[in-house]
Amino acid sequence: MAKLTSHQVLSFDVYGTLIDWESGIVIALSQGYQELNLSKADILHTFHNLEKEFQSHYPDLLYSQLLSKLHPALASHLNLSSWPAFPDTLEALKRLHKHFKLVVLSNTDRASFGATNDTQLPGVEFDAVLTAQEIGSYKPDRRNFEYLLDYVHRTWGISQDEVLQTAQSQFHDHYPAKEAGIRSAWIVRPGAIMGEQGKKGEEIWDWRFDTLGEMADAVEEEAGRM
Repeated sequence: MAKLTSHQVLSFDVYGTLIDWESGIVIALSQGYQELNLSKADILHTFHNLEKEFQSHYPDLLYSQLLSKLHPALASHLNLSSWPAFPDTLEALKRLHKHFKLVVLSNTDRASFGATNDTQLPGVEFDAVLTAQEIGSYKPDRRNFEYLLDYVHRTWGISQDEVLQTAQSQFHDHYPAKEAGIRSAWIVRPGAIMGEQGKKGEEIWDWRFDTLGEMADAVEEEAGRM
């Protein structure tokens, strides 16, 4: 079996894996619907289903524009750069960067991610940022993963077997990564609601960690045995 340290590139989902987007979404949407007394699960399941539908119908829209189309007031309430990083994210990224190239593979646009990088991930310099804006489609579209593989091969001569998709969402990342022949590390983020695919127990992963910090621990332990 391959080792974590046999990879050269970690390809990251950002919102849900590095950034606590569920809290940001719930805070923004609950402000306008207090009278409905919706639960966190109600809000997030509804948002996920609508986002999935709109991304399929409007693959060329920037994510900020898609939010506006999804709900007229949504974009003004959902300031991605204000969504906080998970407590372990910054330190874990710095530790992982000692062993891997760090690549962003995100459904947002470059401006939105750039604002997040500046405000919530300060000091983290990703080796490449690949967004839906330049790819022209949203994950889980296979084209996003083919674009990733083509980019790392052209840029660094890195092969498919040396790329590890690192993400929370089964729907956006793990299922399509497997179809593209890419191994994956599932960052569970216990309590997360969005990004489910299939039934409980049918999750896809090659490595599984509750947090990115736990993954960094495992990488360092493995590297120490080499």
